[in-house]
Amino acid sequence: MGMGSLALASMLNEAHAAPFGRAKHVIHIFAAGGPSHVDTFDPKPELTRVDGKSVRGGAVAFGSPFKFERRGNSGIEVSELFPKLGEHVDDMAIIRSLWTDIPDHGIASRFMNTGSTQLPKPSLGSWVLYGLGSGNKNMPGFVSLGGQPEWRQASFLPGHCQGVNVNYRPGMRPDEALLNIRSQFTPMDQQRKQLDLANKLNALHSEKLQRNEQLEARIESFEMAFQMQTEATDAFDISKESEATRALYAGIDPNAPRVRGSGRNGELGMKMLVARRLVERGVRFVQINHGGWDHHNNLETSLRQKCGELDGPVAALLTDLKQRGLLNDTLILWGGEFGRTVTRDRNGNVGNAGRDHNGKAACCWMAGGGVKGGIVHGSTDDLGAESVEDKVHVHDLHATILALLGFDHTKLTFGYNGRDFRLTDNFGNVVKEVIA
Repeated sequence: MGMGSLALASMLNEAHAAPFGRAKHVIHIFAAGGPSHVDTFDPKPELTRVDGKSVRGGAVAFGSPFKFERRGNSGIEVSELFPKLGEHVDDMAIIRSLWTDIPDHGIASRFMNTGSTQLPKPSLGSWVLYGLGSGNKNMPGFVSLGGQPEWRQASFLPGHCQGVNVNYRPGMRPDEALLNIRSQFTPMDQQRKQLDLANKLNALHSEKLQRNEQLEARIESFEMAFQMQTEATDAFDISKESEATRALYAGIDPNAPRVRGSGRNGELGMKMLVARRLVERGVRFVQINHGGWDHHNNLETSLRQKCGELDGPVAALLTDLKQRGLLNDTLILWGGEFGRTVTRDRNGNVGNAGRDHNGKAACCWMAGGGVKGGIVHGSTDDLGAESVEDKVHVHDLHATILALLGFDHTKLTFGYNGRDFRLTDNFGNVVKEVIA
């Protein structure tokens, strides 16, 4: 089964290759809830100038309470909320003109993760695994650390493309991270015999009666679980990392006697460390859910806290990947499902003002994996209310991600129910400007 996946990946690479294709892995940090673009990576001095005044339909303008600073050799302006992450701006391509169709959490999150607003379609990670094939037959090719089931669904793609969710948290034993892969009753030699018998019976069933894809997927999941009993649990054993590495990700003084990785910041940091360990072992797609960005009120306090959770751990991930020579073939993507309004949500009070949903303007950034670093692509209007220049739709973003992985998004298809499907439906244009 593993060899079949590798052969499929080889054929697809030859048939559907794009003229780019440096990335071999993706780490998607999904900021669920919709982070405010005008407070993070899209500075708007004009919005600050009209703060508190009535604009566009009578709503009250809400200038960012945060300062922006030019960072790196590229001089890209980044919010003060990212003192550590801003050090890596020369590795980033920041897209300031992202937009989506419907600014509803459920629909927009489904769209960002599957390319579909309604139908149950395969997820981005499943398409990546389908195209590239497994990099390690003893590991799942797509692992999610939290998030909704539909964000990792394989839908009509082969069963092995389904994302495996791991409810990882710092301090848990490695065998607790992946439940139900190790039998408490049957030794491994007996498990091997059971699986071999199941495979023989399945082959006989396919030959004499009919092929059953659901049955094959179930047996393949058992096979994967058997193979994962040693290597997969090892990937979650961060105790094998040096004290200095764990300190880097936890944002703790490296001279401290112990690194506990406790607290929200430590939890996200350890997930970033696990993500690096997974891509080292050939996992194609790792998604890390970092929710809590839905700031309808109290934005100044809440956003500062949320960005504080993100800043150190993601900066550590970029530093570590670069030091290990892994950033060149690992694509990092950060962003949410939409942006926020430039006015106070429901004209809230100044002291606890927040922002409403905005599908017309958002931002995201990519780094590594063949991305052209130190650039900004596209722009919003003078207030940041709407993307206006070099607009990037969600389908365009997906097309670009596939291009960075080496695929023409119009040709990476799967036949189902009488037609060929693809991640980008019948849309999408590659944003060539962000590709090195």
